[in-house]
Amino acid sequence: MLVETKQMMPITRLQKELTQTIRELSDSREVVYILKNNNMEAVLVSYQEYEYLKTLEETFERLEIRNMTNERLKKYNPKKNIPWDKLHC
Repeated sequence: MLVETKQMMPITRLQKELTQTIRELSDSREVVYILKNNNMEAVLVSYQEYEYLKTLEETFERLEIRNMTNERLKKYNPKKNIPWDKLHC
């Protein structure tokens, strides 16, 4: 993944400029990559972007569940069903 250097911020600078960075982030909806010891440590995104990503995650999870259900239904044989009164609980 390519990241523009202008979007990278050392954590020490972020600590000093947190309020300003959050204001800019909300206005621009850009991402800030936080560096610790010159390594990517975290990503700061606007709340709107976070909500969007959570919605995508939930959608993919639902699709995965639907696909699993469809695969199981292909193998479903109603003749193998056991009536409730035959179950020994």
